[in-house]
Amino acid sequence: MGSPLLGTLPATDVKTMFDRIAPVYDAMNRIMTAGLDLRWRRITAEAVVRPGDRVLDACCGTGDLAVAARRAGGEVTGLDFSPRMLARARRKLPAATWVEGDLLALPFEDGSFETTTVGFGVRNVGDLPAALAELRRVLVPGGRLGILEITTPTGLLAPFYRVWFDRVVPLIGRALRQKAAYEYLPASVQRFPGPDELAGLIRDTGFADVSYRTFAGGIVALHTGRVQ
Repeated sequence: MGSPLLGTLPATDVKTMFDRIAPVYDAMNRIMTAGLDLRWRRITAEAVVRPGDRVLDACCGTGDLAVAARRAGGEVTGLDFSPRMLARARRKLPAATWVEGDLLALPFEDGSFETTTVGFGVRNVGDLPAALAELRRVLVPGGRLGILEITTPTGLLAPFYRVWFDRVVPLIGRALRQKAAYEYLPASVQRFPGPDELAGLIRDTGFADVSYRTFAGGIVALHTGRVQ
């Protein structure tokens, strides 16, 4: 799911949660990032998608990163386990292929894609190494990976970050009658590996040329890698 949310719920409960927040999903993403998430998704697509690539956007949510990948020249398949999210994605990009499925068990043959992307979604899986292995499995040799994810800043923005995500975002979620869902955000950020650790996990999965860059003072990181 392409949103900065995750709890310690069973997968079926997480799916229900994302189905429930689908109507406010895009609005909350714009509010939480001051509209910058669309720019970050565009940068992600431009970093890893080449014209003519078969692109898998896993945990695609409502399809914003898939749209960016299409604009970068990719032939896009979007995958998510929330049918209500996928319904909104289909309206944004009818030309793409939309698949209801699980990142931990991708319904594709080995080497089906030149590029795989995930935008604000890898924290929504219960087994991160297994998810990375699946993303690698479906890539061709030389295929590229792009993962865009929220992380925890350590610099000057850290105090603001804690106030915004720990207090303000849950209040906004409560106003939109999605209090429980948007209380998962602070916990998910605290639990998720930092940029260096995530880069190490990607390397351990068999990716080469792994690097990352950060945005917004370290609040968001884009990791890229290539299948050897």
